[in-house]
Amino acid sequence: MKKHANSLVALALLLMLAAFLIFRENITKRPGRLYETVNGRVEMCLSCHKGVELNPAHDVKVIGCSSCHLGDPLAISKAKAHKGIVKNPGDLRVVDRTCGVNGCHAIHVPEVKNSLMATNRGIIATLRYYWGEAPNQNGDYSVKQLMDSHEDSLALDYYRKLCATCHLWKRKGDLPGFFGEKGGGCSACHYEGNPNLPPAKRKKAHPWIDKKVPIKNCVRCHNRSGRIGISYTGIYESEGSGAPIKNGKLSTQRLPGNRFYLKLPPDIHYKKGMACIDCHTRREIMGDGKRYAHFEDQLEISCTTCHQRRDPGLTRKGDRLPQIKVEKDGRIILTDKLHGKKHLVKQPLAGVCDFKGHRRLSCQACHSAWVPQCYGCHVKRDLSETHLDKLTLKKTPGWWEEGRSYIRYEQPALGIWAGRVMPVTPGCQDIVTLKDKKGKFSGSFYSFTMAAIDPHTTQARARSCSACHRSPKTLGLGRGTVWLEKGKWHFDSASEGIKTPTGETPPLDAFVTIDGKALQKGFRPDMRPFNRRELDRILRVGLCLPCHNQVSDPIYNSGKRKKKMDNKMPPITEGKASLQVRYTPSRAAGC
Repeated sequence: MKKHANSLVALALLLMLAAFLIFRENITKRPGRLYETVNGRVEMCLSCHKGVELNPAHDVKVIGCSSCHLGDPLAISKAKAHKGIVKNPGDLRVVDRTCGVNGCHAIHVPEVKNSLMATNRGIIATLRYYWGEAPNQNGDYSVKQLMDSHEDSLALDYYRKLCATCHLWKRKGDLPGFFGEKGGGCSACHYEGNPNLPPAKRKKAHPWIDKKVPIKNCVRCHNRSGRIGISYTGIYESEGSGAPIKNGKLSTQRLPGNRFYLKLPPDIHYKKGMACIDCHTRREIMGDGKRYAHFEDQLEISCTTCHQRRDPGLTRKGDRLPQIKVEKDGRIILTDKLHGKKHLVKQPLAGVCDFKGHRRLSCQACHSAWVPQCYGCHVKRDLSETHLDKLTLKKTPGWWEEGRSYIRYEQPALGIWAGRVMPVTPGCQDIVTLKDKKGKFSGSFYSFTMAAIDPHTTQARARSCSACHRSPKTLGLGRGTVWLEKGKWHFDSASEGIKTPTGETPPLDAFVTIDGKALQKGFRPDMRPFNRRELDRILRVGLCLPCHNQVSDPIYNSGKRKKKMDNKMPPITEGKASLQVRYTPSRAAGC
């Protein structure tokens, strides 16, 4: 009897299961319902999420919804279907189960996780070195490690609260406003509004995932520090005075964070319609799997990758740029990635760019018209107040404030990095003040560093010879007056340092003394200002420029005369005829 009862129960359960399967089969085929299979599997997601439009590579009819967003594609109720769902498949916390599965982008996931944009290794290690917390700037750090632990470090606390919104581990939408748009792993770069819809409807539609990364996605992060993103588009973050004043009102030209800006000449590549991805390679941006210490290690292109005749399009790591082609007539053509427009790649000007006296000059030294220069970063931490930790999204003791003395864009200074003359700008001129839990002063220190930079403000027309050879600021001396007296150069500085409890800083815009002594650290061990001999040679050429202002002048090209100039400069006669030898950037001096 008992055995018979068990059989009836089993039969009833079997009938119920069959009825459920028949019911589900029928309900998916009911008029008005969408029943789709994707690669042979049922995607119930599409019965509700109709009309989802993506680019062909991620078409829902090809990969469905659950391939990216997970969840349960067989469930017919919203609650069950959305269990375990992922809003942003590009988030690095889940990317191994979404974008990184076999058959999709598996090889790229470890590359991205080890890239500088994910680890922020160089930023963290360099800051700790600048602030005296590390013996060098090559420490192996990562944002992910900081998320999982909390070391008691002044530099790390500063990074967590003021810097940690520009990395790929950041969750998109975790902070209000502009800061919430940053981050999101793969989505930080490849997230874009549907171009087939009007702008008003793009925000509500499914994002258009695309490999054609627009400039605005890069600028979300690259708009502070070196500011190369906004510089490329011709935007210079100006002082907080609200200039230019118009009709008695503050300027309406403002960046996120209520930062005023001026419009300056954009990079010539931008004017021609080129985007960041037209130069920078996938391995530079996404990484190649190695945990590099600094950006120059991950970088593989330079100006001469394209602007050369010998082998255009070949990077220093041996990759070849597919967008660069050499035509039968010898012309070098770059086809941009966003619009497919063809651009003629011009070559360096013969006789000028390849002039022997310029053999150490980088292209940026002459062709970077302007460089953002942020002088004097005043930083204060007050332990009597709390501040939001951008990694944990929790408030912890220690409120940080920072301001600057002033910023400029004109007459960028030059220095030597790895044997090349490069533009330099204040890296971190930190003047740090500390307050204890009672809000009382507890200590201070300062650390001044100059950094080499490619400012991404390239112009077709180079800076003039006088802009370098006759400008104390360009030579790293700072604003002031240079003169020659009894065969020796002298410099009268128009700038002053800042008095701090730990002593007076060097003049903010001064990298070196007229005798070649460095006043600020270089951002790398092989980066320095001009030495005494180099300053002497550059300035003596400057004295000749009012008359001999062409690089083709025999005085610069004659072997005998050049040897004299290099080894034993002809003396400058002092006396009545040489009173004008003293000069400033705005005053000329004869030979």
